[in-house]
Amino acid sequence: MKRKEEGRDDRTGNFPPSAARRERRTPSAHRMATWWDKTIARWQDEGLPRGMDGVQIKEYFGLDVDIQFWIRPLPHFESSGSVVETAEEFTQALKAFGDDVFAPLRPRLEWAAERQRNGDIAWISFDGFFWFPRRLMGIEQHLYAFYDKPGLMYDMNQYLLEFDLKALEVVLEYFTPDFMTFGEDMSYNHGPMLSRACFDEFLLPYYRKIIPVLESRGIFPIVDTDGDLSAMVPWLMDAGLRGALPLERQAGVDVENLQCSFPDFALLGGFDKMTMFTKDDSDPREAMRREFARLLPAMKRGRFINSVDHQTPPSVSLRDYRTYLSLLKEASYLPASM
Repeated sequence: MKRKEEGRDDRTGNFPPSAARRERRTPSAHRMATWWDKTIARWQDEGLPRGMDGVQIKEYFGLDVDIQFWIRPLPHFESSGSVVETAEEFTQALKAFGDDVFAPLRPRLEWAAERQRNGDIAWISFDGFFWFPRRLMGIEQHLYAFYDKPGLMYDMNQYLLEFDLKALEVVLEYFTPDFMTFGEDMSYNHGPMLSRACFDEFLLPYYRKIIPVLESRGIFPIVDTDGDLSAMVPWLMDAGLRGALPLERQAGVDVENLQCSFPDFALLGGFDKMTMFTKDDSDPREAMRREFARLLPAMKRGRFINSVDHQTPPSVSLRDYRTYLSLLKEASYLPASM
């Protein structure tokens, strides 16, 4: 572990617990979502060295190096163009697309374990119990299925639970993740996509089975849901989830209000990516500075990591991204005023 800098003010608030203990080159600069491919292509045209992978790009920018594994069942299902509408079709999908996803992962898991031992962050993601049935059914049919096909929903989520528990066993052979996320995307700019009753019936029982297992191994469970999740935070906490990302500002998420209302619920994201560029390519520094000032009190209180609220879009130039990183570093060392 690297030596902590003198006078360092690291505002992670013990979130995630083990990751927060690690020294950061740029404080609190964990990126839950990095950059679009088109963003990287633009930056390469503007001077970013070519040929670097995601880890090397983070090192180049002085960001935390975090290594994610999204481990999901039926990884090739979507590319088939199929949808599942019946229990029989679900069984057929398991036979046709139930490849061994673990064997190809093992070399990278071993590599990630070594990186973690040297101070990097290693984390995993699983399909959540809203996300997985939607992958198989399609968006519209999935929403109908809460009412028309509850048995199929139970079958899918029971299968997912067993898969996720097996995936966790495999990962733990190599390292203990610093934190993990359940990919859900079950909210949008007007709030949740499902009712509390549907959440309690179709998602909650499975969360209550897997989260105690995660926490028994010291793994911090977080939900990844785009849009405005504010109304569903109490549901998530009841399920045992300890935090959320990405807190999209354009969907109306108010980090300050969430933090004051739910001080034990950890938050990651929240920085409005729309402040990082201008339509006329003028300098957005002052807009970004105001955005950091908006979030600085939450950074000071802790249990919040300031990060761009989703992937950095290709509208952001390399120059402007460097400005963002400079301001992030500045904000991470300042008192709660800017």
